[in-house]
Amino acid sequence: MTMAVASPLSGWLTSLDAVPDPVFSERMLGDGVAIDPTEGLVRAPFDGRIVTLHPALHAVTIESGDGVVLMIHIGLETVALGGEGFTAMVAEGDRVRSGDPLIAFDLDVVGRRAKSLITPIVITNGEAFGFTAPSCDRLLMAGEGLFDLRPIENREDVDEAMGIVVERSLLIPLRHGLHARPAARIAELARGFDARVEIVAGDGRRAVALSPVAILALALPHGAEIRLDGRGTEAGQATDAIAALIGSGMGEKLEIAELPVAVPPNRPLPAELRGVTASSGLAIGPAWRLQRRTFSIAEQGAGETEERAALERGLAALRHETGAGEGAAAAIADAHRAFLADPELLAGADRLIAAGKSAGFAWKGSIGRFVEMLENAGDRRFAERIDDLRDLEARMLAALSGEPLDDAAPAGAILVAEVIFPSQMMALRGSGISGIATGGGGPTSHAAIIAAGMGIPMIAALGHDVTRIANGTSLLLDATAATLSIDPPADIIEASRAGRARRAAFRAEAATRAQDDALTQDGARIEVFANLGSVEDAIAAVRNGAEGCGLLRTEFLFLDRPAAPEEDEQYRCYQGIADALDGRPLIVRTLDIGADKPAPYLPMPAEENPALGLRGLRLGLARPELLETQLRALARVSGDVRVMLPMVVEPAEVRRVKSIMEKLGATFPLGIMVETPAAAMLADQLAGDADFFSIGSNDLSQYALAMDRGNPSVAAQLDALHPAVLRLIASTVQGGKRHERWTGVCGGMAADRLAVPILIGLGVTELSVPPAMVAETKEWVRRTTLAAARDLAQAALAMDDARAARALAWRFMEDAA
Repeated sequence: MTMAVASPLSGWLTSLDAVPDPVFSERMLGDGVAIDPTEGLVRAPFDGRIVTLHPALHAVTIESGDGVVLMIHIGLETVALGGEGFTAMVAEGDRVRSGDPLIAFDLDVVGRRAKSLITPIVITNGEAFGFTAPSCDRLLMAGEGLFDLRPIENREDVDEAMGIVVERSLLIPLRHGLHARPAARIAELARGFDARVEIVAGDGRRAVALSPVAILALALPHGAEIRLDGRGTEAGQATDAIAALIGSGMGEKLEIAELPVAVPPNRPLPAELRGVTASSGLAIGPAWRLQRRTFSIAEQGAGETEERAALERGLAALRHETGAGEGAAAAIADAHRAFLADPELLAGADRLIAAGKSAGFAWKGSIGRFVEMLENAGDRRFAERIDDLRDLEARMLAALSGEPLDDAAPAGAILVAEVIFPSQMMALRGSGISGIATGGGGPTSHAAIIAAGMGIPMIAALGHDVTRIANGTSLLLDATAATLSIDPPADIIEASRAGRARRAAFRAEAATRAQDDALTQDGARIEVFANLGSVEDAIAAVRNGAEGCGLLRTEFLFLDRPAAPEEDEQYRCYQGIADALDGRPLIVRTLDIGADKPAPYLPMPAEENPALGLRGLRLGLARPELLETQLRALARVSGDVRVMLPMVVEPAEVRRVKSIMEKLGATFPLGIMVETPAAAMLADQLAGDADFFSIGSNDLSQYALAMDRGNPSVAAQLDALHPAVLRLIASTVQGGKRHERWTGVCGGMAADRLAVPILIGLGVTELSVPPAMVAETKEWVRRTTLAAARDLAQAALAMDDARAARALAWRFMEDAA
C-alpha cells in the first residue's frame, strides 16, 4: 500500500542535493525534495494533522493518518526573520485536507532577507517509510503528484527497559533556540549511539533526540532550561555528546545572563524598597496583599450543549465587566473585548468542549496554548499580552464558579502585589485604596496608566520583597521619590501626614486657579498642556485647566487589533479630541509602536534590544503606508493641529516626512520628539527643519544613562534629573533658540515638582503632564521666578549625580513654599 504526496507549492522541483545547506543536502532531517517557489502559499500535501508550527512561522510539520510526518521548511535561515513576511493560516493540532492553505509568505520580503527561498520538503520519519526520489529539475504546480511513500515493516525500537541511567541539565545558548538546523544535527548525532536520549523541557514535555520534529515541537527558545535523559549501554557518551553540541551553540551562540540568586526565605525585610514611579503622589496606610482566588475545575464536562452554554454565559459576563472605564482604561477594555471575540481562542475552547471537556478546562486549555506560543517566542514585548490572557483565564473561571475573583479592598490601604492586572485596577475604582506597590511592572504598563488616570500613587519594579510584606504592616509610599518605607517610625509617619495635609491644601488652592495662566512671579509665561489618549482624557484636561494637548498617544488606536485602523476611523478619533479641546492646540505624536508595543498585523523579528530597534519614526518610514494614512487623516482635522515625530536622530528623517506631507498636501506644523542623545546634540541642525521640540524625558534618560526603564534591576536608578540628562535638555533648548524654535517637555519629568523649576531655568516654555496634574503644575510655576530658576538650573548642571540635583531642587522648592 502506497501513499501519495501532493506538491505543497508551485515552483521548480529540485533534489535536496542542490540545497545549499548541509542539514538538508546531507539528509540530517531526512530524505525528500526541494522546491524553489514561484508563489507565496504553502498548501497541505495530504489529509492530516498539524504537528508543529514554528513560532517564527517559517516551518510546518504535518502528519497523515498513516503516520507519515512531513516537514516543509520555507527558505533557508528564515528563522531569524522572526515571522516577518509570514502569515499562518493554521495552528498546531488543526486537522487539514489536502490542498488547504497552511502558510502564506511574501516572496519579496522573505527573498530579500533570507539566504534562499528554496524550500526543502522532508520525510522526517523515513525509517518507517520507503521513498523513491521523483524526476527533478522541472516546473510543477501546487497539488500535482510529488512522490509516493510505502511503509517499511518489522521495525525494531530501541530497548527502553534499562531505565534512566544519565541525566544532564543545561541552558540553551542558541540565539534562535532549537529550530530545524540544530534539531537535525542533534538527531544525526543521536543516531550514532546505542542509547535512547530524550530532551525534557522545564514543564515536563519530552522529545526523543532521534526525532527533529519532536524537538521542534518543544519550541525551546534561547535561555530555556532543559534536561537530557539517557537510557541504554551508551547513555553516558550520548548525553555528553549531545550536551556538548547544544552547549557549543552550533554557530548561533548568544551568551546567557546568569540566573538571579535565590533570596533566602529568612532574610530580614529591608526597611525601605526603591522602585520606579508609575503614578506620583504620597500614601500612608496598612499593607493589603491582593491575592486572587484559585478555582478547581473538572476536566470532563457534562455534555457539549451544557458546557457550550456555560462558556457563553461566562463570555457574556466578561464582556459586561469590560464595558466600563474611560480614557486609557477604556482602550484597555477594548483590547480585552477583542480577545474575548478572537475566533482562534474561541475555536480552541470549542474543540476541547467537543472532545468532552468542561467549559472551564476548555477555556484554560485554549488560553494556555496561546500563552505558551507567546512565551516560546522569547520576546519580552509580549509580556503584557501574556498578562492580559492570564487575567482573562482567571476571570472566566471565577465567572463559571459564580464566586468573586478578588477580595474587596479596605479603604485607605496600600495594595501590595507582585503584579496587578488591568481588570483588577478597574475594579479598584472607588474602593478608597490610598496607594499601590508592585514587585514587577513598570511606568508604561497598563496598570500604571490606569493608576495615573485614577490619581492613585503607585510604585512599580520594587522587586520580590514586596510579596513578603504582611497584611496590616504600616507603609509609607512616596511615589514621587519612588520609595516604599516598611513599618517606619511614628515621627516619620506624623511628618508625612503633615506633608500630605499641606499637599492637599496646595492641590485645593491650585484647583481654584486651574483656568488661569501659569506665570512665574516675574511674569514669564509657561504653557501647561496635557498628555492625552482619548476624548475622555481631553475633556478632563480642559476641566483641569490644560491649555492644549502636548502629546496625543495615537498608538492606542493601533494596538490590540487584527488590522491597522483605516483613515476614516483615525480622522473621527482625532477630530473628536480636537473638538473636546475647543480650539486649543492639539499636538499629535505619529505612530510609536515597536519595541515594547507590538502590533499583531506588523510581524517583526524578536530583537535583542527592542528599544534600539525598529520603532517610532523608523517603523513609519519602513512602512510608509501606515505613516501616510495617519498624515492624511490628520490633514482633514479642523483645529490647531500640530504633528511631532518620535525617535528622530537626524535631519534627513524630518525632511523625508516633509516630502511626504508635500505629496499629500498636508500643511500643519511639524515638530520632533527629542528622545535620543543624537537628537539633543544635533538640535541646532534639526531646528532648521523642525518647527518645535518636545522632550520625551523617559526615553532620553534611559538612552543617556544606558539603563532600561523596563528592567527592575536598574530602573530604580533611572532619574531624569541626572546632570547628563539635564545637559542634553540644555543643548536641545539652545539649539532650538538658534532658529527661534520653542522646546517643551512631555515626558514624566514635566509632572515632577522638583524638575519643574529646573526645566524653566533651562529655557523650557511648555510642560505637558497627565490631566490630573495640570492645576498643580501651574501652581508650581507660580511659586518661582525665572531668574531664580535659571540659577537653580545652572547649579543642577554642575552636580555629580541625580541625588545631588534632587537635593538642590528640594531645598529650592522648600524655600519657595
